[in-house]
Amino acid sequence: MRVVAGQFKGHPIRTPRRTTRPTQDRVREAVFSMLGSMDGLAVLDLYAGSGALGIEALSRGAASATFVDSDSAAARAVRENVARLGPEGALVARSDAITFLGHAARRGERWDLVFCDPPYRLAARLGQPLSRMLEPVLAPEARVVCESSHRQPLELDLPLVTERRYGDTLIRVNSRA
Repeated sequence: MRVVAGQFKGHPIRTPRRTTRPTQDRVREAVFSMLGSMDGLAVLDLYAGSGALGIEALSRGAASATFVDSDSAAARAVRENVARLGPEGALVARSDAITFLGHAARRGERWDLVFCDPPYRLAARLGQPLSRMLEPVLAPEARVVCESSHRQPLELDLPLVTERRYGDTLIRVNSRA
């Protein structure tokens, strides 16, 4: 897997073995095409896996990216990818997403763009708790990009902007506004 565009275009992204399902290059390219400019955005990559989505955002001009994953192999892979590429504004946290969001809300942290790509088998159950925990950490015009299986979609209680399907993968873009 490689960075699709921007400053780090073509650089390889290491993925942890057996613990993640990386977002395919063509899906990442389509998502970023939908989203437009990343310039200056604060990005949160929940269930980061390899960190491909957050790294892609940094490569395309995001000001910062926070990567969150509870799996030790995934967090290690993200740290290695970030160290190898050297982007500014990258922070890696090994934590459960819901716990992380609770702490971030108490600290007053806010993000402009959130990628939410949980394990497909968990996605359908996460809609309510993620909706509740995301609300306080979203900047006023924030967008949330959810990736899940079309058979078990991750549905947030936020206005749906667009929805696209790529094989088994369902991408939903929600907005705070």
